[in-house]
Amino acid sequence: MVSNSIKASSLVEIARKTREAARQLGALSIDERNSAIEAIVQTLEDGISDIIRSNKADCEIAKNRGISKPLYNRLKLSETKLRTTIQGVRNIKMMPDPLGVTQIHRELDDGLILKRKTCPLGVLGVIFEARPEVLIQIISLAIKSGNGVILKGGIEAIKSCQTMFALIQKALLKTSVDHNSVKLLTTREEIRELLTLENDVDLIIPRGSNDFVRYVQHNTNIPVLGHADGICHLYVDKQADLNKAVAITVDSKTQYPAACNAIETLLVHHDIAPQFLPKIAQVLKKNNVELRGDKTCQKLINITPATEEDWKTEYSDLILSIKIETSLEDAIAHINTYGSKHTDAIITENKISAAKFLNQVDAAGVFHNCSTRFSDGFRYGFGAEVGISTQKIPPRGPVGLEGLITYKYQVAGDAHIVATYSGDNAKSFQYRDI
Repeated sequence: MVSNSIKASSLVEIARKTREAARQLGALSIDERNSAIEAIVQTLEDGISDIIRSNKADCEIAKNRGISKPLYNRLKLSETKLRTTIQGVRNIKMMPDPLGVTQIHRELDDGLILKRKTCPLGVLGVIFEARPEVLIQIISLAIKSGNGVILKGGIEAIKSCQTMFALIQKALLKTSVDHNSVKLLTTREEIRELLTLENDVDLIIPRGSNDFVRYVQHNTNIPVLGHADGICHLYVDKQADLNKAVAITVDSKTQYPAACNAIETLLVHHDIAPQFLPKIAQVLKKNNVELRGDKTCQKLINITPATEEDWKTEYSDLILSIKIETSLEDAIAHINTYGSKHTDAIITENKISAAKFLNQVDAAGVFHNCSTRFSDGFRYGFGAEVGISTQKIPPRGPVGLEGLITYKYQVAGDAHIVATYSGDNAKSFQYRDI
């Protein structure tokens, strides 16, 4: 009992130190914040071999524990993957300052001025599984946006995270950024405590399995940003260019099947199915994709029967379910029934059909004639992302810097009082935008 109490107290203390450091961070100039990001880039580049070595140790331990293939793929860091992540940090440095931006500048009346200006959220609590490079992305975005961040990586990535965190802390000690603005937790028990800190943490961002994200959503009073499922669809319309359809289908499924923006269901219009299915099945099987299809598919190609459960499943692996649709409307209805509001795409040369799909599919990302794998903060030019949100209230989709700021209203006057604008002889507001 005493031991648990001590742990809770120490985590509260950590959160309060992070909040205080975050207040100082939000007050730093853009040059000071960018200098910290540059220091992180340089230190990480110098430490690439150390990070890879730690990651190999994590992968070996995970393999011996029987980690699932999708989780292992997310855990593994190649040098290319790491350098791409570091390049994303460089891109963040080049982005405009998100803080102190005047969104509204209005003279309510003579000498009574209203401004709405952007400011940091405060302290982020980020809990993630497997993907250790997330730590780099989120710390960089937090520093740029003036937010403190408390991170908790998965046990499977602990050595990778500790090595990267140590390098980042080393970099921050050379800058104006207080190293207390960034903290790393290491035990599973700390997750439960973190979720109770509504007075000190402003936003929780979970990244991991469906069950894990739902656990976080159901066990905290802190606002949660994220998504539980990544059930993405690709619909091949009757007026699709079949060569485009093949290339996009293969990329959307096989380029990185463990990603949340990889497709799990392929929908094909009935009119082109006899031409398209044999062609795409052959290519996908060459890429070691296991195919599951509805009854109509089974009449056209040799395929494992799909069940109702397949339409609801995020495989995160080289498995793809295929369904034949008789119309665009049926395809949209299927997506809106079974989709997770993440990313869905249509292949068609008909602009009217494309517009109908883009307008009626309820998802954070709706694409036309391109791979769902483009649904990514780095590819959107955000530098990196803290996660992807499927909620309708903003931010939605890949969340970069703009999703980590809020705003405040500043009003300045000269002995102005509300009584002047009330009653029978009330003065009128002028409302002049400046």
